[in-house]
Amino acid sequence: MKSPVKKVIHAVSVAFAMLVVACFTAVNASAQCGASDGHLASNTATAMLLRSAAKASKASAAQAGGVAPVGAAIVGFWHVTFISKGTGFIPDGTVVDMGFSQWHSDGTEILNSSRPPATSNFCLGVWEKTGPFSYQLNHFALSSDLNGNMVGPANIRENVTLGPQGTTYTGTFSIDQYDTSGNLLVHIVGEVKATRITVDTKISDIL
Repeated sequence: MKSPVKKVIHAVSVAFAMLVVACFTAVNASAQCGASDGHLASNTATAMLLRSAAKASKASAAQAGGVAPVGAAIVGFWHVTFISKGTGFIPDGTVVDMGFSQWHSDGTEILNSSRPPATSNFCLGVWEKTGPFSYQLNHFALSSDLNGNMVGPANIRENVTLGPQGTTYTGTFSIDQYDTSGNLLVHIVGEVKATRITVDTKISDIL
């Protein structure tokens, strides 16, 4: 029988398809990426997450200097990476998700997450500008398990700052996963990093 801690970790892995989280916590919590979760992601997918995080870090560092061009804004297409920091049961530096985010000029946003499609890997948000180069995002998703059973709503919040050249943004995020009765199941916090995708972006710029 699983302990309460293991049940929480399992719920996170199902709701968010965090193979990296499950595998990192397996060492300390004796959890397993077993048959029920094994097809959430493969070793190849894990490597992709880590490569993407490295690319995002390099891109953010490259944009540390300079001045933002006139009209630079958050609107556009982004490659985004979510990295755990301060969550507690997830080691700092663990990539918990990545994907492609589109920020629209009407104040809405859509994210295509790396979670398995069966868990509902598309979700929607709204944003507003909070400063010259800072933005706040309030994002909701409906999470399911791999059998199509509803887990409940998730609320993702971001506070980000556009880089000096307008081609990256960094900031903080929180993810709160609830059950269908509104009870909090999991709270995750960390850093978010994103690189703008343009018509010239190649897959080698992302992976």
